[in-house]
Amino acid sequence: MRFQFIYKQASANITEVWLVPQMTTERLMTFGLNKDEALFAKKKTKDTKQEITPVLINRYEKYIWILGLPEKTDPIVIEKIRIAGSQIMGYLKANKENTVLIHNHCRNTNVLTAIAEGIGLSSYSFDKYLSTKNKNQQSFTCHIKGQYDQNEITELLHVVQGTFISRDLVNEPVQYLSATQLSKEIQRFSKEAGFRFEFLTKKKIESLKMGGLLGVNKGSEDPPTFNILEWKPQNAKNKNPLVLIGKGVVYDTGGSSLKTSQGMEKMKGDMAGAAAVIGSIYAIAKSRIPYHVVGLIPATDNRIGNKSIVPGDVLTMSSGKTVEVLNTDAEGRLILADALHYATRYKPSLVIDLATLTGAAVAAIGEMGIVGMGKDADNDFDLLEKSGWQVYERIVRFPLWEEYGDLIKSQIADIKNIGGPLAGAITAGKFLEHFVNYPWIHLDLSNALADRNQYYRTSVGTGAGTRLLASFIKQKSIAKK
Repeated sequence: MRFQFIYKQASANITEVWLVPQMTTERLMTFGLNKDEALFAKKKTKDTKQEITPVLINRYEKYIWILGLPEKTDPIVIEKIRIAGSQIMGYLKANKENTVLIHNHCRNTNVLTAIAEGIGLSSYSFDKYLSTKNKNQQSFTCHIKGQYDQNEITELLHVVQGTFISRDLVNEPVQYLSATQLSKEIQRFSKEAGFRFEFLTKKKIESLKMGGLLGVNKGSEDPPTFNILEWKPQNAKNKNPLVLIGKGVVYDTGGSSLKTSQGMEKMKGDMAGAAAVIGSIYAIAKSRIPYHVVGLIPATDNRIGNKSIVPGDVLTMSSGKTVEVLNTDAEGRLILADALHYATRYKPSLVIDLATLTGAAVAAIGEMGIVGMGKDADNDFDLLEKSGWQVYERIVRFPLWEEYGDLIKSQIADIKNIGGPLAGAITAGKFLEHFVNYPWIHLDLSNALADRNQYYRTSVGTGAGTRLLASFIKQKSIAKK
């Protein structure tokens, strides 16, 4: 799917969207509606914080969506506007329209950005494997008019593109997207966006003694890769980089601790953390955000084979710590441990890891947000939570109290890779904490995979984490000025 913005007048017969502040019949008439149309729109519209309702008017075979908006906008209002944009996009798709004009009559430019974001994100489709494709909906053009900030719109476009990349990667079946192919995809994106990329082969991974990544890969016929993405502009505001780490399990059967078939249904998306890192770095590089960011992605599938690790095995990680593996389906933390240790060579100002790590996170908060926890990073966590509200990928902070560490003590190794039946998301975080010696935040993406469309959040791959990271990095670059 190709999505673009155009800053010039569109043809006269395309559908329009009007963003109107504190709608009155008199104001609507000044915009060109007749009295009956203005009265109809006013009657149908609810410009309250609780509900923002788009109203459709047919004027001489020309369709106009009117959105009445309150003067003040907060994150909840902005989210309602995004949802309205998604509803409008549903109409456009149903009518096989691939162009719309947004006319912002409000002083706030963020309302135009929000409606455009809702429309843009909802334009996504993954039709690569459909034998019959709708050629009319392979691209979508959004014309804009009225009050807008061109830099904001350009950055929004790059974030939408980055989110599409993230969704595409999650939606790709493993028969195509092996760990090696993932590296090839990243290389292509690096050329498009201008960030540096290299990947380490199995031989190099072995020389680094990445026991977690190599252990999980033992059951696979495909080799693992370790991917390094770097965006380092000359005008970077930070001396020490922000490091993003994404779990890159391209398919998870559970290994010897085999999942049920139902549990495997969406496991091509177990690399959603990696996808978020790729999509966000793509977006900030395309927008030339002045902030030094490194991405680390350990990648493999988790299969059953003659050499698969089994419960009871002990792995030695690249840090030298030993891990008793009691459940091979708790594999994400094993490969992340090697990446967290590798991150120390960058002397990072902050490390954020992202992963579809535990079912416990989904059980705790559902698909409504992201479970987060961290160490020595309170100020950054506050800013990340703020970014979460801005893009409506909200974070619920869990504790990392010392006592939780007792649940992963092993009798035969330094630690074991699972705790007991309780606090599973937290014990996974406590496991990762063993491999960090810098400010660190862990995000368990309980909202990365979805069974159905939820407005602009599409089914299967939602792209979760991409917009969150892009917003956070932008805010960090501004704060450093």
